[in-house]
Amino acid sequence: MIISEAITRYTDFLYFEKQLSKNTVGAYLDDIHQFINTFTFTDTTEISPFSITDFINLESQKGLSSATIVRRLSSVYNFLVFLKDEGAHPFELMKVIRPRVNKSLPTYYTNEEIEGLLNAPDQHSHRGLRDKAMLEVMYASGLRVSELLSLKREEVNFNRGIIKIRGKGGKERIVPIGEYALYTLVDYINDVRHHYEKSDKRTIFLNQSGRHAFATHLLESGAELRAVQAMLGHTNIATTEIYTHVSAKRIISAYDRIMQKK
Repeated sequence: MIISEAITRYTDFLYFEKQLSKNTVGAYLDDIHQFINTFTFTDTTEISPFSITDFINLESQKGLSSATIVRRLSSVYNFLVFLKDEGAHPFELMKVIRPRVNKSLPTYYTNEEIEGLLNAPDQHSHRGLRDKAMLEVMYASGLRVSELLSLKREEVNFNRGIIKIRGKGGKERIVPIGEYALYTLVDYINDVRHHYEKSDKRTIFLNQSGRHAFATHLLESGAELRAVQAMLGHTNIATTEIYTHVSAKRIISAYDRIMQKK
């Protein structure tokens, strides 16, 4: 079976049989394309029993984290299992030893750091009041940034103080929202939201420039870089710099503060 057909069939399998989310399927396919491009396979019969081991060895030489390597190994191995079941991979699958993943301890932030992040937006401007509401809701409810930005009016029960969230894999969950965060949200909706509203009547937080501009506004208002890093879920602080596009002077200043605390 030619590779393009195999990937198409596997993509359909992930979507319709496994019912995985678009982001999860995309991550799997990225790993599989990396595997295929490494050896320039054009047909599934070209994938030898040793290909996956060779691939993992090559990936390890790139200095990738063990977690990334394990993820790629899992993606490729499951792809080959699918091909085997489809009769498109004639070889027996070899047992591959998974790299050991080092589990890091979670990072905690002080009350002062959290307070500084929540108070960073300029509450004398519409944008600042919107950002303040976004931060308060996210902090009080534990929402991911992507969940916050897709939050709809009908998903918030203002009387009971709860939010219905459809998260990863389409799973629904109910989360409470604190009283202060709820008041902040109501004030934003009543006094600010109509300044941003165009055709979208349902989405609560409207932002023409997306979440990266939101993070930039926080940094420019004095929020700690590593606090914004945690909010966006970036593993490397350099990623936060790239995505937020803050000035070089602001980055250097933030770095200096971080290094002084170490």
